[in-house]
Amino acid sequence: MKRYTTFDEIDRDLKYLRLKSQIALEEVKLGLNESKEAISETFSPINLIAETLGAIIKKTFVLKVVDKLLGIKTVKKKDYEDE
Repeated sequence: MKRYTTFDEIDRDLKYLRLKSQIALEEVKLGLNESKEAISETFSPINLIAETLGAIIKKTFVLKVVDKLLGIKTVKKKDYEDE
């Protein structure tokens, strides 16, 4: 435990602790604002649409590549009716 010999020392430490507390509060506010921005960017309508389209395009591409590699032909309704 620190021993104080004057009121000036106490006042100085109190001022330091108040400033340290204010800095910590501002850091929390900054972190909260950054989190809000990241969430709003992630879940914005444009990003959701882009991610959905990207997933659809990726799945379509993968299916086409797999079909070409395996040689699977899709059965068309017209071909099926001819038989």
